[in-house]
Amino acid sequence: MMRMPSSQETESSDRPSPTKSSSSSQVKGSSLPQTNGSDHPAVNGSADHHGRMDHSMNELTISKVDEEEIKDPACDPDNPVKVKFQDVSAAAYKIRNGVQRTSCQKSRLSDMLGLELYIKSDFQQITGSFKERGARNTLLMMSEEQRRNGVIAASAGNHALALSYHGRDLGIPIFVVMPLIAPIMKVSMCKQYGANVIIHGEDIGVSKSYAMKLAKEKHLLYVNGYDNPNIIAGQGTLGLEIIEQVPDLDAVVIPVGGGGLIAGMALAIKSLSPKTLIIGVESEQCASFSSAMKAGHPTYTKSAPTLADGLAVPVVGVNAFATARDIVDKVVTVSEDLIAVAILRLIEVEKAVVEGAGACSLAALLSDKLPELKGKKVAIPLCGGNIDTTVLGRVLERGLAADGRLCRFVVTVSDRPGGIADLTRLLADQGASIKDIFHERAWLKSEVFHVQVKVVVETRDSEHSVEIERRLREKYDRVLWGSSLKF
Repeated sequence: MMRMPSSQETESSDRPSPTKSSSSSQVKGSSLPQTNGSDHPAVNGSADHHGRMDHSMNELTISKVDEEEIKDPACDPDNPVKVKFQDVSAAAYKIRNGVQRTSCQKSRLSDMLGLELYIKSDFQQITGSFKERGARNTLLMMSEEQRRNGVIAASAGNHALALSYHGRDLGIPIFVVMPLIAPIMKVSMCKQYGANVIIHGEDIGVSKSYAMKLAKEKHLLYVNGYDNPNIIAGQGTLGLEIIEQVPDLDAVVIPVGGGGLIAGMALAIKSLSPKTLIIGVESEQCASFSSAMKAGHPTYTKSAPTLADGLAVPVVGVNAFATARDIVDKVVTVSEDLIAVAILRLIEVEKAVVEGAGACSLAALLSDKLPELKGKKVAIPLCGGNIDTTVLGRVLERGLAADGRLCRFVVTVSDRPGGIADLTRLLADQGASIKDIFHERAWLKSEVFHVQVKVVVETRDSEHSVEIERRLREKYDRVLWGSSLKF
């Protein structure tokens, strides 16, 4: 097992010098004008007397320079960087005093799944995700001039939060371009952490293009959230911790979006435990890593809305793919229903609120796609917990439905007094809880003295649902059951 250095020295040598420039540029979040893609929103900041980027300007504007795509020099498709184990080891030492070492404990879901499961709770980081590891490592690797000028990134969530928090801690100005669809909660948190937030673009692609143009014009360092080599090395520290905390693992199942997490973790784990299987998990709605593996290189994959929105990256990172392609043993995809059930299981059994992307590893174990792991010693990273509260309720209901514990049906009953009462009595005798009920007369194409009743019930489990359906069909001639019904 790898032993990390025990030195008690702090990160003070890695922090920027307390110059007038670096201290004055720790500004609060700016106002958030809504842009349409052509207007340039204002941000706040402070000036640098050496002629570097003027953070006090009223607007961050970009001139109409080259219209061709501006490329990120750290993520060059023609010269991909293959991250080395030494990079991950160095990152672990650098971030040791700034990022939490989260727990990796045996899960109460082990017996249910038929394997020995360990869960790495990285959603317990300060900003709620593993992204802090890569963000802090990248900020600590910057030159003094880069630290004075600042960092810019395009993100709708976790990457923005991580940079904002650690940028404030290290005294580095952070600019974050977020799309119009970015959750209000995450926008507010970035501002609270001191970042300059710029709302621009209908999707993250437009936001990224704008951020890269600003980086070129204003001499900011653009940081890709999943493909920058320092980001990948930082994410790999999660793998180091898992191997130290749980020796002799048979497999680690890792969510895959842009590829930065699985690249870093696979590198760390395979370097220390070559026999451990590395299995990637993607949403069926955006299987870009699987497409890249088949093509032999990153390729565009059309994505659709998914509960695992953090994994919806149409093209995996070139550096991430170069690092991971030869050390990832298998990649599987999971359905939206399984992701919802995984979120539900984690809340009910582990008392852990995890976002869709973070629950994908468990979703894969709940599926029938990894039979080789039965009876094995397996670890999964719960890598993010920033799920919107407005979304959580809908996800839980979907999880209950997919789990067979929330059912709906249509039954035709007598419209005489006591007809609906007989139906509700039957459901009560079976122990079902009625969540919604509605009866309809006008559009019923049968006898005039009957009524169609539409019901949603909550049951104990799928077996209980089957029994209720059986009893209804015994008593009534016309019963329509299932999720295919259109209410």
